[in-house]
Amino acid sequence: MTGTDERGHYLRELLGVDYTNEQLRVATHPLGPQLVVAGAGSGKTAVMAARVVHAVAHFGVAPDRVLGLTFTTKAAGELAERVRRSLSRLARRHNHDGAADELPTVSTYHAYAAALVRDHALRIGREPVTTLLTEAMQWQLALRAARSAAGPFEHLDWTTAHVARLLLQLSAEMAEHLVEPDAVRDFDRKVVEAIDGLPTVVKDVALIAERARGRDQLLTLVAAYAGLKSGLDLIDYGDQVALAARIAERSRVVGAIERSRFALVVLDEYQDTGVAQRLLLSRLYAGGHAVTAVGDPHQAIYGWRGASVGNLLRFGEHFPVGAGGELTAMPLMTSFRCGGRILAAANAIAAPLRRPGGRRPALDVPPLAAAPGREEAGDVLVARVETDQQEAALVADRLACFLADGTPAREMAVLARRRADFARLHRALVARDVPVEVVGLGGLLEMPEVADVVATLSLLVDATDNPAAVRLLTGPRWRIGVRDLAALGRRAARLATWSGRDADEARAERGLDGNLRAATAAVDPVEVVSIVDAVESPGDLDRYSAEAVARFAAFTDELRRLRGLLSQPLVELVAEVVRTIGLDVEIEAEVERVAVARMANLAAFADHAARYSGLEGETDLRAFLGYLAAAADADNGLDAGSVSDADTVKLMTVHKAKGLEWDVVAVPGLVADVFPSKQRRTPWTRGAHVLPFDCRGDAVDLPVLRGYAKADLDAFDDECRRDDADEERRLAYVAFTRARRVLLATGYCWAATRASRCEPSPYLAELRALGEPAVAVAGWCDDPAPDATNPLDRREAGDVAWPVPADPEQTRRRRHAVALVAAAAGSVVGEEGLDPDDAARAQVWAEESALLLDEARRLRATVREVELPRRLTASQVVALAEDPDAFAQSLARPMPRRPQPQARRGSRV
Repeated sequence: MTGTDERGHYLRELLGVDYTNEQLRVATHPLGPQLVVAGAGSGKTAVMAARVVHAVAHFGVAPDRVLGLTFTTKAAGELAERVRRSLSRLARRHNHDGAADELPTVSTYHAYAAALVRDHALRIGREPVTTLLTEAMQWQLALRAARSAAGPFEHLDWTTAHVARLLLQLSAEMAEHLVEPDAVRDFDRKVVEAIDGLPTVVKDVALIAERARGRDQLLTLVAAYAGLKSGLDLIDYGDQVALAARIAERSRVVGAIERSRFALVVLDEYQDTGVAQRLLLSRLYAGGHAVTAVGDPHQAIYGWRGASVGNLLRFGEHFPVGAGGELTAMPLMTSFRCGGRILAAANAIAAPLRRPGGRRPALDVPPLAAAPGREEAGDVLVARVETDQQEAALVADRLACFLADGTPAREMAVLARRRADFARLHRALVARDVPVEVVGLGGLLEMPEVADVVATLSLLVDATDNPAAVRLLTGPRWRIGVRDLAALGRRAARLATWSGRDADEARAERGLDGNLRAATAAVDPVEVVSIVDAVESPGDLDRYSAEAVARFAAFTDELRRLRGLLSQPLVELVAEVVRTIGLDVEIEAEVERVAVARMANLAAFADHAARYSGLEGETDLRAFLGYLAAAADADNGLDAGSVSDADTVKLMTVHKAKGLEWDVVAVPGLVADVFPSKQRRTPWTRGAHVLPFDCRGDAVDLPVLRGYAKADLDAFDDECRRDDADEERRLAYVAFTRARRVLLATGYCWAATRASRCEPSPYLAELRALGEPAVAVAGWCDDPAPDATNPLDRREAGDVAWPVPADPEQTRRRRHAVALVAAAAGSVVGEEGLDPDDAARAQVWAEESALLLDEARRLRATVREVELPRRLTASQVVALAEDPDAFAQSLARPMPRRPQPQARRGSRV
């Protein structure tokens, strides 16, 4: 059945889908290993459902003997629903009894691995039931391992949070590739010995040896982290898949059981699988079993987190046909999502990916083709403007026009390569009344209102977080000027090394603080400059302006009051910070569209805080802040957050857009060094946290360091750079193929964050080169002259460099709001101005507010008064006499158990 089988045409009528011949060839392929290359928008879910129906109807496979695996719960749900509806049609029309009741197993890859571990862990001596760590819990456990490490760690740049991040990355890679620590240490030992044996060692080669030594020390922390997991009976996602793969390797019985359970296995998004997942599946289902793998090498964008595109390219090697047969990839390259002009843009971007060469095997991936009748559909607009601010305005203006013309906001998205661009894009969209939603925790952290909350939280536990202190002190609330800030800096430097104090300062200090500092005068100074220490102990007040001194005192008092709330649950602490620093009032004073958008960002951040739970239920603000830092630094690695169904424009990174689609998609920031990004993945030669390529399960597809001569290092670096460039180009291909109707691709010449001009992205240039009618140029700023200066740096007569002057309109609105509140408050206490109904309503509000405040005080009280009941039983009298506190506790929270003999703090009768 090499062509379209005549019997396959029944699927069109049965399932109500006008399948192409290409799709029918895939659906009716004989049972056996099958590789399907499915381009963006090619209807692969419908084809996978048809594949299942044909297996049931034509090959006699029972529906419950079909296994479907994909990556996300949402995708698994969509596939399961499509298969269920398709099998229901088969049951009704062709009398296949049970086809609608005995449903296939459709799951995520991780859930399937978890089920395998649960059913068969005892075969390798492991407990079948363990608790799965969330990413937040992983982070806390890694911090615990780093904090308790004995050291020395002279080959690691040590800060606890930084090292915790490194050990998590190395641990995840080792689990992904099923590598034991001894194998890594063996490899690194040989590297160090080879380099030490060289007659001369240049700097780059010495760095390789230094990173190998650092990796050896990091492995000690990885072992400590693994020990903590084992002691608490916890595993993470990497452990889950690794355990399943080891079960499949060590017990052939498990493979026989799984093959008898599932006659057909369908693997979705196979290009995103990692080595451990591939080993698990090949150990279970290789040897000619019916396995259909569906994927697209042009959409392989997750190499940075462990995915191996070589799994797709080498599918025939891992799942051989047998008996000398040769597996040929079957294409699905007709896109039913994008218009023809958008596909032309995507094909132009993907063309270099089809070039032969490299260590990976070649796979013929034809260009995407438009559905019949849609060859000229879709619009591609490109533009290059002068500044990044103008680019944000252009994107916002275009989306506002589409919104006015009837395109729902939920059908539009702005896909950025980096989260640093979110703030300017969000600001421009909000200013034009375009409802917008920031997707993901990492994106929220870029929003100014969220950044202020995070900065305040950080100062509560880390007085040395100077960037956070400067952000707040120079922000719109405290507005500390340059001269006062410079004086603070000098004071902070003196406080960091007490030997540098002058005599007058030493004599001026009295009391306990002065005595303690005198007692430690001979101790080596801790050379950590802290702006907060200087604010709390500013020294000679004549060095500062009078306004600054008053604000220092208020700032210190505010931090002191907030530190008293550190034991509160995180979400309550976040809410209190918002109230204390006045963010809620500031936001309410904005125009409505801005206020709604900013408050939505704060609410989303509060949701993340509410979902963050400690390992044993405790509140750990330090761990939470470290988790946020990891989310900001990992470039989507911890970018938690789902895409809602709200009627809003989605502002998100390209990585998070994979698998989604919209009518209108804007891709800003098409500038050299931004998209494609200049941030390269760290190779093992430069990072102790990176598993050496030779130790990985996909080493055959990765660059090889053949020696330590300059030519060898350059060749290795070039190969790594090409791999990074290919992944960036695949990312652009994913971004452009999210659009159904309109693709807007933009760039700029100047940015506020750099003095030199910005070159256009090669992707933007390639789109422009397509010319009309494929592409419409909405404006193009030519390269500035070589001696041109950044227009964003120009200062006019009325400009004030820093701090930025308050917005006059916002100031007017806030003063007006203050006047209204003051007038209303005066009326409540007896002044005229409120009619009787309003006065009565205000009185009710006052009473309810008093009750709520009283309840809040009682909840925060360390001692709770418990009223004795009017009648006591004999046992209650005895309990009261033996332990009044325990008896009060039992009254406050009745439990079906005896009072404990030990006294409990915090309750009294």
